[in-house]
Amino acid sequence: MPDTTSPDDAPEAVLDAALSADDGPAARRAVAASASDDDGVLDVLGAHAAAGSALATELLVERLDGSGVVRRFVRGALLDESAVDDVCQDTLISVATSVRSFEGRSKVTTWVHRIARARVVDHLRRQRATTPLPDDDVAPGVRMSSLIATRAGLRDALAALPELYRAPVTLRDVDGLPYAEVAARLGRSVGTVKSQVSRGRALVAARIGELA
Repeated sequence: MPDTTSPDDAPEAVLDAALSADDGPAARRAVAASASDDDGVLDVLGAHAAAGSALATELLVERLDGSGVVRRFVRGALLDESAVDDVCQDTLISVATSVRSFEGRSKVTTWVHRIARARVVDHLRRQRATTPLPDDDVAPGVRMSSLIATRAGLRDALAALPELYRAPVTLRDVDGLPYAEVAARLGRSVGTVKSQVSRGRALVAARIGELA
């Protein structure tokens, strides 16, 4: 039986068209319809995010986190399993804040791998420091949490987050609740809340970069 599938029906093509039209629901459906290891979808997201699409940046962060791409990169370089979550979060923040510099000369996964390695090196350097480091030499995730809690200007970026992320980030970073209590209030698992806070912080960081 002949293959009647059109190349234009490929998730990458559908996603490209949806992002060009800034059609969030259609873009999400296209991402969901693709395989979790589909580099083509990540490359389309990266290209649109680099061009300034907030929707593409949001979907890129979600895809990198949800597919486990970042976690695999980080876990492969760290022996300390307890540090993996923090370094993954730092990597997502760095991706979100630097995606405008992505030039498409390599695959998104190659670019992200370089960022993950840099964040791993930063983490190991901080762990090995024998003298106090400067106050501004802190992990991106720690920095974003502190900024959200203390600077009013960041509240606008927080308010612009999708509700899925805004609620857990607000409860965690503004109200200072532990993850377990945030999870209980929202009726979500602790693991889900941690992931949503991580993604939300990355998106706030990206938004701040746009405003700057």
